[in-house]
Amino acid sequence: MLKRIWALLIKEILAVWNDKKSRRLLVVPPILQLLIFTWAATLDVKDVPIGILNKDYGEQSIELLQRFHASPIFSKIFYLKSDAEIGPFIDNQKGLMVIHIDEQFSRNLNAEKSAEIQLLLDGRRSNTTQILLGYSLQIIEQFNRERLVEVAPKAIGTEIIQRNWYNPNLLYHWYNVPCLCAILCLTTSLAITSLSISRERELGTFDQLLVSPMVPIEILIGKALPAIFIGMLEGSFIVFVAIVFFKIPFTGSLPVLYLSMFVFVSAIVGIGLFISSLCSTQQQAILGSFLFTSPAISLSGFATPVENMPLWLQHITAINPLRYFLIIVKGLFLKAIPFHVVLSNLWQMVIIAILTLSAATWLFRKKLQ
Repeated sequence: MLKRIWALLIKEILAVWNDKKSRRLLVVPPILQLLIFTWAATLDVKDVPIGILNKDYGEQSIELLQRFHASPIFSKIFYLKSDAEIGPFIDNQKGLMVIHIDEQFSRNLNAEKSAEIQLLLDGRRSNTTQILLGYSLQIIEQFNRERLVEVAPKAIGTEIIQRNWYNPNLLYHWYNVPCLCAILCLTTSLAITSLSISRERELGTFDQLLVSPMVPIEILIGKALPAIFIGMLEGSFIVFVAIVFFKIPFTGSLPVLYLSMFVFVSAIVGIGLFISSLCSTQQQAILGSFLFTSPAISLSGFATPVENMPLWLQHITAINPLRYFLIIVKGLFLKAIPFHVVLSNLWQMVIIAILTLSAATWLFRKKLQ
């Protein structure tokens, strides 16, 4: 039995490696997704062009604007000459924001009066401008706080200092790249297994497997093991890139991570084999994989927290293995979560893996009858 499974395992690996399309599927999409999700799909706002209309030119206004110049968020700062230039500047998307300072700004501050600053933002990019507005208000608030300390030091009795746990500098790729370890494991494992049986049917080699001495359970094991190996290899690559190139701290246990990865990939392989047994062609298998992948990522808590979803939708996410593995991989990377926390998510993935692999075995046997 072991020799037959080993022979089929080697055959599957060679089939994937000798097929140019399969090789590209294993190499090109993960690299592209890593680059896109890390650098393009980010909530960080950097290198933003803005405009400044300063009618004051006093000491206070210049000091405030120097803080915007010193911030890495703003790459290009354009100085406008009149109010008439504000509309075309934003309408033509030369910048996302214009800072308007009137003639009385420095005079009012020196007289210990309130001074006004007008921020005009491009509402067509609402998410980016909201983040940009938050950054700008922080700069203005810091300037105002230091100004109050100089003028009336006794007026400032309490200062709130914000501290962010696990990701002190709020670097978005610290959150993003560990999540990609789970997502790319899912997409790679699912793609390989969903195409395996349907590819055999299209090539006409599936009948040869049926007349071989192998029983259906041996065929499924021989199909599942290469996908688990390749999926974990893909995950290992992302972990290596995260630690070595992106310098993301790994604070947990590496054996626990690989144990969780093995259970997670096994659950996904079961789903992929179920889809592959159900489909007759590779095109159907690809569509079936897409129908599973999109909801799985959406309901995993990657983009939006599960707690923010409606209650009925939170119950549906309980059958999504990606939800549990994301908690584990993010916790092991940044939080050094203890094993009992890992175990509370791991046992649910074990149940999902048993159910998916059992369902794939049942459907495969039924299709052979």
